[in-house]
Amino acid sequence: MLTPVLSVHSRLPRLEVDLPNGLLRGAQFRESPNCDARPRAAVVDLIVVHGISLPPGAFGGPWIDRLFMNVLEPDAHPYFSTVCTLKVSSHLLVRRDGELTQYVRFTDRAWHAGKSTYAGREACNDFSIGIELEGTDSAPYLDAQYRVLANAVAALCSAYPTLSTERILGHSDIAPGRKTDPGPAFDWTRARRLIALAASRRPPRE
Repeated sequence: MLTPVLSVHSRLPRLEVDLPNGLLRGAQFRESPNCDARPRAAVVDLIVVHGISLPPGAFGGPWIDRLFMNVLEPDAHPYFSTVCTLKVSSHLLVRRDGELTQYVRFTDRAWHAGKSTYAGREACNDFSIGIELEGTDSAPYLDAQYRVLANAVAALCSAYPTLSTERILGHSDIAPGRKTDPGPAFDWTRARRLIALAASRRPPRE
């Protein structure tokens, strides 16, 4: 029996950016304290894709959420004592099953990129939106994650004219030698194809 192939929109909530609030309708919102105002002159024109798992190589559980909310217990796992004091966040997190959570409003600066450079500009947090995918450099990312990522990127590019489906990079691209995520397991060709498809199905900007 053939398994039906899900389209990029199958079983997905409609994702739309609420511009006044900087929130993505269709995503759960959990407000991380790890953010601040963007520089006044910042033009947000870059989307950065990350990979994250806590503890490394393990999926599921509340640990990524607790890290972003500054409540990760150092004694819950030996690894956590090395990261529990970090002040980090991302605008969006896509779980293995496609569950989507927003931690920082798009109008604010999430602390996701660290020391980074893009096109001669440093401090990419100032002008980027960070999207974390639950995963590792070596474990294949899942269909639900690619589909949710594509719809989220299409919604963002539709809402913010300075963003483009052509300006999407991995953390490793803006912090080479320091970061490797989302890693070789992330299929950029597949992601870009689905993003282009999702973007083409959205109404033109008014």
